[in-house]
Amino acid sequence: MKALAIPAAFAALLSAGAALAQHSQKEIQEDIQRHRAMAAAHEGAAKCLEAGKGEKACQAALAEACKGLALGKYCGLRHAH
Repeated sequence: MKALAIPAAFAALLSAGAALAQHSQKEIQEDIQRHRAMAAAHEGAAKCLEAGKGEKACQAALAEACKGLALGKYCGLRHAH
């Protein structure tokens, strides 16, 4: 009996996870726009750094451009320094 319970529980978890992973077409389009906006914000940060404006100023501009888009102060990306 125990041998049947484990696969059944695993199957239930898998189907629940699959149901959560499905998004509507509207949600997918919103995600696409959000990723494009994040990419534009990061491109702006790169141009800011290229212009020699300094890391603090560019990070502040990135944070402002990313308000409401991504989690964290690095607009969804973080790299080592």
